[in-house]
Amino acid sequence: MLKPDKRQVHKPRLFANTAAGFHRWQDQLASLDVPAAQVLIGMEATSRYGDALFHFVQEQGYQLCLVHPGQTHQFAQRRGLRAKTDQLDAITIGHVLLSGEARVGSVPDELISSYRELVRLHTQLTDDSARYKHEIHALLQVLFPEFTQVFADPCRPTALAVLQRYPSAACLSTVSVEELTTLLRGLAPRHYGRKTAQSLIALARASVSPGVAQRARSKSMQILADQLVHTRENLAQVEAELAQVPEKDSGWQRLSGVPEFGDKTVAVLRAELGDVARFQRIDQAVASAGLDLQIRTSGKWQGQAKLSKRGSGLLRRMVYLAAARSTHMRDSAFGAYYHRLVARGLRKGSALIAVMRKMLIVAVQLLKTEQEYDPSKVARACGG
Repeated sequence: MLKPDKRQVHKPRLFANTAAGFHRWQDQLASLDVPAAQVLIGMEATSRYGDALFHFVQEQGYQLCLVHPGQTHQFAQRRGLRAKTDQLDAITIGHVLLSGEARVGSVPDELISSYRELVRLHTQLTDDSARYKHEIHALLQVLFPEFTQVFADPCRPTALAVLQRYPSAACLSTVSVEELTTLLRGLAPRHYGRKTAQSLIALARASVSPGVAQRARSKSMQILADQLVHTRENLAQVEAELAQVPEKDSGWQRLSGVPEFGDKTVAVLRAELGDVARFQRIDQAVASAGLDLQIRTSGKWQGQAKLSKRGSGLLRRMVYLAAARSTHMRDSAFGAYYHRLVARGLRKGSALIAVMRKMLIVAVQLLKTEQEYDPSKVARACGG
């Protein structure tokens, strides 16, 4: 705790993230005998970890300032601090507040928090699913390389069910045709039957599988197949929940009016942009996606201008996919903008980044002004 003249009143102390811990900390604040409205409390943005404390402090009437960890780190470097501890971080946050340089962060409301939670979980599960698929393909090369002659995609439901039961060529080679036929007909009777069972068993018995670490690799295959099945089930649940959120969101309707934005893109825009009223200038919105330029110079040395990439990587990725999609769409204002830039001699990568920035600007304007999407306005703004 620091006074306006930077004198330390209390040493930094740890307290539990519980009701008892919060009240013990509040008692310490009350001992200052200063009205709550005159106390400024700084907190580092730590995703979910500080949510409970933030709302508790807010209810008590204290002034709050959410500080980005990057700003705290840079401020500590300027002070010449080499060590990093929770106690030193607390003091640094106090100095950041008293310096007047603190950039106040925003706390998402109920709607944005719901988007953010579901979108980030959906992205994580999607990435996990892709990783499991890659591992299954890799394991098949040593367990049963010929499996894809029957199932072109070993990660489809029927193929996964077979791999869960018989994870290797060695396992399948000992199975009777009748037993495998019964399994296949129970899974997909219209597509697979006795003929498929005979082909699989014949391939298994003639397989070039080396048989090294057979038991361990078979267990790995069963677990990965099981994980992929459950991940897909969880993805379906998240998608069903995510589909209900836009019912209370007018911003979704405006963004979905942009043909280049799919449902996932719109959801990510709502989750990662948050409350667009926090952007006083449009370049702040661009920087939130890490699409602002970072330029370094020293004397006569001129560094190459690069994207800062300090913002939301997920937002940047989804806007990139939308921009790339627009270049192949007929009657797309963004696609036409891209082709004009390339025709003028701009490199394709740079032109695509320009389209990404333009898309982000349009999305922020639609959310701020509550107007409907008009491609003709975009074309005029892009010099069309």
